[in-house]
Amino acid sequence: MPVSRIKEIWLADERQDARIDAIIEGAKKHDIEIQKVAREQLDEMLPDVQHQGGIAKCRPLKVLDETDLVKLLESLEEPPFLLILDGVQDPHNLGACIRTAEAAGAHAVIAPKDRASSLTHTALKVSSGAAERLPFIQITNLARVLRELQHHGIWLVGTSADSETTIFEADLKGPLAIVLGAEGRGIRRLTRENCDQTVYIPMKGAAESLNVSVAAGVCLFEAGRQRLLS
Repeated sequence: MPVSRIKEIWLADERQDARIDAIIEGAKKHDIEIQKVAREQLDEMLPDVQHQGGIAKCRPLKVLDETDLVKLLESLEEPPFLLILDGVQDPHNLGACIRTAEAAGAHAVIAPKDRASSLTHTALKVSSGAAERLPFIQITNLARVLRELQHHGIWLVGTSADSETTIFEADLKGPLAIVLGAEGRGIRRLTRENCDQTVYIPMKGAAESLNVSVAAGVCLFEAGRQRLLS
């Protein structure tokens, strides 16, 4: 997490270890106030969260939109590499997708504002810090943004079980956006119609589909492999 977001830190007074010492040392360098309190007080502050002996009060993340997306694309010095989520409603899946996308080297994750998960505390926690480093851009009209991305020369690859091309056969080396759909439903019809190509992940077992974050990992890392070799 960028230290500029942290306003104050509370630590359980019972914890005395190297990690706590590192937190205290880092906070002092950036003039962040630290309070040592009883663990019971931390439990009262966050009754439904496993805080592990430490809580930080932070300024909220900036909400990013279409304007920020255009600025991001204009600032890139390499071919854009994006993950688009069409209606992923589970914050656990959103957080996992953001973590996967950041690990794969994507430049941003894009999702609609309506009927989709936002960056809840659950999504932030599951992302394991990736949401602090990777732009998460919420948009009002996905179909319009898909067309705008095409105008920027970005190839849109959607996932669909009905496709005849596997993810491993597709050319994913240039400016690219991988489009994944909601849990159990896949990408919507209008979203699919705006994609340049659809692909599927070949399955050898009895399972009919993968969790969206797992599918994101397969697609993004295959794209990353091709981009690295090119």
